[in-house]
Amino acid sequence: MLTGIEEVDWASLGHAYGPADDVPELLRGLASADPAERETALDGMYGAVHHQGDVYDSTLACIPFLLELVADPAVEDRGCIVELLTSIGGIELDDDEEIDELDAEGEEFIPAANYAMAAAAIAAGADVFLGLISDPDPEVRLAAPCALASLHPEPARALTLLRERLTVERDTEVRLALVAAVGRIALRHASLRTETVDWLDWLARAAQDPGLRLAALAQRARCAPGDIPEDIVPWVTGLLEEIRTSGPAGGGERVATPTLIGQVRELLEEHAAGRPAPWTEELLRTLHAALDDRVDDRIALIEAQLRSPDWGQRSDAIWLCGGLIRVWRGRYEEIVRLVGAQLDDPEPRLREAATSFLERLFELGGPAADALAVRLAVGPAGAAPTGPGRGGARDRGARGGSPQGAQGGRFVGRSGRDGALLALARAGDTRAVPLLARALEEGEVRRELLYAMDGLGPSAAMLAPLLRRRLAEVELDERLYDRAAPLLYALGAVRGSQAVPEVLRVLRGAPANRRDWVREAALRTLAAFGPAARKAVPDMRRLLGAESATVATAAAQALWAAEGDLGEVLTALERWLRPGVTSADWCSAAQALGEIGPAAASTAAALRPGLASRDLWVRVRSAAALWRVSGDAATALPVLVAAWEENRHARVDVAECLAEMGPAASEAQLLILTELTRRRRHNAREGASGSHDIHVDEKLLTVCRAALARMERGGF
Repeated sequence: MLTGIEEVDWASLGHAYGPADDVPELLRGLASADPAERETALDGMYGAVHHQGDVYDSTLACIPFLLELVADPAVEDRGCIVELLTSIGGIELDDDEEIDELDAEGEEFIPAANYAMAAAAIAAGADVFLGLISDPDPEVRLAAPCALASLHPEPARALTLLRERLTVERDTEVRLALVAAVGRIALRHASLRTETVDWLDWLARAAQDPGLRLAALAQRARCAPGDIPEDIVPWVTGLLEEIRTSGPAGGGERVATPTLIGQVRELLEEHAAGRPAPWTEELLRTLHAALDDRVDDRIALIEAQLRSPDWGQRSDAIWLCGGLIRVWRGRYEEIVRLVGAQLDDPEPRLREAATSFLERLFELGGPAADALAVRLAVGPAGAAPTGPGRGGARDRGARGGSPQGAQGGRFVGRSGRDGALLALARAGDTRAVPLLARALEEGEVRRELLYAMDGLGPSAAMLAPLLRRRLAEVELDERLYDRAAPLLYALGAVRGSQAVPEVLRVLRGAPANRRDWVREAALRTLAAFGPAARKAVPDMRRLLGAESATVATAAAQALWAAEGDLGEVLTALERWLRPGVTSADWCSAAQALGEIGPAAASTAAALRPGLASRDLWVRVRSAAALWRVSGDAATALPVLVAAWEENRHARVDVAECLAEMGPAASEAQLLILTELTRRRRHNAREGASGSHDIHVDEKLLTVCRAALARMERGGF
């Protein structure tokens, strides 16, 4: 075994962490009789030799030995090695795509040719995968189909073998892998697609196993997204019901190891525990990806899942609708209501999924507000049931919580009560206010809760004394910004002007570490207090001359809000509207002038050069400020319209300005109408999301509707 491994000059080769002289030990570890040693070796292969998908010269040198290990039936866990080979050889580059990356030390480049050579080397030995389709080890059979579909140089031969194997395979998950591999071949090879789609359509209707029919239907949709049957919703929901009532599927356990691979496996096993058919999640994910912009069908599917008696299907639905609502606009009221209903379920994993989803909805979370309030009403010790799944140890201790915290009503951690409270507050429901007060009284407060107070209206004013006390307790040390900034923001949101002395203490006592950040945050809070912050005027005036533009402009805004005297304010702001200042500094000053409005009309000439800047945000801030100080829509509007088209992330700012312009912005009416008819969110990104993405897009829609109404009415 591993013949010739010593003949390779491994020390001259490299991987992510330097010379590859440790690779022989990793390869031998893959063949070890010790399960822990095998997994440690596999972790090392992914961590160094195939780090983040990279292919080094040492990766190429490993391929013959990995193929040898896969072919030896005496080697255990060969399925993992098959998956490793699939990952190494399965990357597909576009003709014009280059993958030249610095290694971990930043010294060597990884040539794009390495990936092509890896694919060719594995394809040359890919016949080994043909025999693995019928291997006695189900884990090997589970990994082999994808390897064949991705790496074998004769796709028609592989396709025939996969379809034939399906007639005799009895393991549920392996059968699903066979169908997925068939779909993968059809996607990669157009010449085989039509016959494969026809076969998948037949299988989706003829197979006895409902799971197999669902898998075939998902792959059919994936291969022919333009020809998805109109009755897809009742078809899929009927299959899910059959799967639910067909009985649980078995699963084995593996040894626990302190490796990244082991940790990921444990998380997946925990996610699947107690579920009769955990594999339906991936099938439905595939189906939803194929449905893409058929939002109404996707909503109907998710609503049906959320009504299922199977908590696992409901959990899957929550994660699926998280991806849907993040990317697509739609009518989600019923989905949100149904997710809110899961907060009372005995299964803690389902409650956690529901809470996590609702946290990101902000104003869209309204239909779940009653359910959130009920969940939060089950509070202090003695008030909540403590049976299994009803506030028991697992629920209380999840993700950073503690039994004392849950029973005592403390709001800690990232799930549970604090998550439900965050969702309620972000929805703007005033029932969150007394619960926030209790949180401020009793323990650590999740910082997002403090930033959520700006949507709670006048009722949140009662929180000001508690916020003031908490700010007074913050030490003026190196961690001041992290601790004080959320409290300062919350005080500004609730207009807690009685806290001026505490805010001044922070402003004056800011340490060197992030001093400007602390000062800016404190000044913005004082600006929110308006004339009630007059006691801080000397400090504001002193900071007008700060070297930091963000501090100086924040001081100017605070001074204007406190005194209403533009004497020194405009001079301080115009200082940052000169040649040579950075784009960020110019934007700070322009935005401040825009907020002052017509009283700053004398600065219009200073703002105009910003309209021709190479920086988009300088142009946007300057145009918006010019309109707000001078009412010169004719000059500002073309700049704003151009920015709308150039950068979608500028659209909220532009739309706000267009709404203020009203009839003067009628030339932009088509832009607004087009945005309002788009189904896809303006800030949707593939494979990435932010906690405020949905909120920002909903804000854009709200502002666009207001702009359109003003344009059509000719004013307010």
